[in-house]
Amino acid sequence: MKKNIILGLTLVMSLTANAQQTLTLQQVKERAVAHNISMRTADNAILQAREQKKEAFMNYFPQVSAVGLGLKSTTDMMKTEVKVSELLPSSIASALPSSMASMIPSTIPFSAVNKGLIAGVSAIQPVFAGGQIVNGNKLAKVGVDVAELQKHVSANTVELTAEQYYWQIISLKEKQKTINAVSDMLKSLEKDADAAVKAGVGMRNDLLQVQLKENELESNKLKLENGLKLARMVLAQYIGAEGDIDVTATIDPSVLPPYPTMKVDHKTAVATTSEYQLLEKNVEATTLQRKMEEGKRLPMVGVGVGYNYYNLGSGMKNNFGAVFATVSIPISQWWSGSHAIKRKKLAEENARQQLADNAQLLAIRMQKNWNDVDDAYKQLVLAKKSIEQSEENLRLNRNFYHAGTVTMNDLLDAQQKYQQCHDKYTEAYATLQTKIVEYEQSIGK
Repeated sequence: MKKNIILGLTLVMSLTANAQQTLTLQQVKERAVAHNISMRTADNAILQAREQKKEAFMNYFPQVSAVGLGLKSTTDMMKTEVKVSELLPSSIASALPSSMASMIPSTIPFSAVNKGLIAGVSAIQPVFAGGQIVNGNKLAKVGVDVAELQKHVSANTVELTAEQYYWQIISLKEKQKTINAVSDMLKSLEKDADAAVKAGVGMRNDLLQVQLKENELESNKLKLENGLKLARMVLAQYIGAEGDIDVTATIDPSVLPPYPTMKVDHKTAVATTSEYQLLEKNVEATTLQRKMEEGKRLPMVGVGVGYNYYNLGSGMKNNFGAVFATVSIPISQWWSGSHAIKRKKLAEENARQQLADNAQLLAIRMQKNWNDVDDAYKQLVLAKKSIEQSEENLRLNRNFYHAGTVTMNDLLDAQQKYQQCHDKYTEAYATLQTKIVEYEQSIGK
């Protein structure tokens, strides 16, 4: 009994895991952004930039260092000779008998320090560093801003790709509906042709043409089903979904969507785009790099405190604290560094020129994307008219065939045009949706 229960629970869990998930367009975009590797890479880039900003901020604080030295030499490090005459008072030296004075050496060797310990700790607070610390922190903040803007650009790319996959599936599903509708028409037509042949009033060739068309339609239906399965698998992998997925949307050829009204002034919109802001950050970064290069040629001033201890044996032992100031002037770099500064100025000028040039290109891209939206909508309008005309053409040919004024081939050709017009409308509708997204992203929405 327990085994049956466990087996039943396992089966239910398996069926639940493999159940088809039906997602909306917004859900597809959200999952794509959450799952895509480029987004995770962008998040890590932001974290790296923030850590670099914290690292740069630490340069405002004192730089603390400690040093220690222990030694043991093979011989004494301090060796000298001491004159006896300098050790004895002159009164005593003169009073000594000459026999005794000749026995006393004129000098006595002295040596010491063959082991010892030296230790110290110091803290230096930078007072002036040529603006390198301030500009370095500003540059680190620019790095964070750049990483966040690049993440936004990556998110746009991911969302656009997910939307394209989404509408590809919708387009294929709508084509399935069309092909099923045409299949129903052919079955009805085959039934009528078969009855006419059996009644002796129809041509067998007409029946064969219908059957051949049905075979062709079945072949296309299989290709369409395989393409739809593959498109779902691609989307599932892109958004990190497990199991089978499907998407929801309906394209109604009888209702034409309104003309898009999101167009804006492109010259004004350029400044709101992430791409333009990245170019501005590039100018800001090159400016700060030039200032930092100039700062390397300025004096560096710092104040500090220190504590030292030494023990060299033989009574040589002490500890002391000190307060000090440091000034460093890079004299030799004044003439060699001028070339580096000029190089940074040229890089800054290049960044400004790229900003001006690419601003124009961004405006051109906006206009191009809007032209694509306008063209896609006009194509949709034409596709809708073609559907209406193909439906009327099919109705007339069906009536004419029953009246015996057109051939079966004419009727089948009318059905094929009907299918093609519906497929073109579906493709035009999907294209319009993706073109709208491309335009909205290009204007910074």
